[in-house]
Amino acid sequence: QVQLAESGGGLVQAGGSLRLSCAASGNIFGINAMGWYRQATGQQRELVAAITSGNSTNYASSVEGRFTISRDSFKNTAHLQMSSLKPEDTAVYYCYAVQTAYGLKTYWGRGTQVTVSS
Repeated sequence: QVQLAESGGGLVQAGGSLRLSCAASGNIFGINAMGWYRQATGQQRELVAAITSGNSTNYASSVEGRFTISRDSFKNTAHLQMSSLKPEDTAVYYCYAVQTAYGLKTYWGRGTQVTVSS
């Protein structure tokens, strides 16, 4: 099993920045991709950003150029630097990790609230 612990959410004014972190623990062997989804109230969960073990990244078009995902493989931690935040970025942000060492398994964090005030 893999456990994911998120941190860094909070309240920020529009135009501000926040940095989310996601630390993986437990049986972390073979974790490939890590990333973030978000879910706003009444909306479907959507992919925000992802990073592979080879540091390939993928971003939602709505955050491209404003958010940067990075990964510290030695610490099995992923970070999401969010800048130029907009009220529409308000959502619960969920970290996920994909493990391929024992078949394909996806693990989720509990989520962290990000609120951007206008």
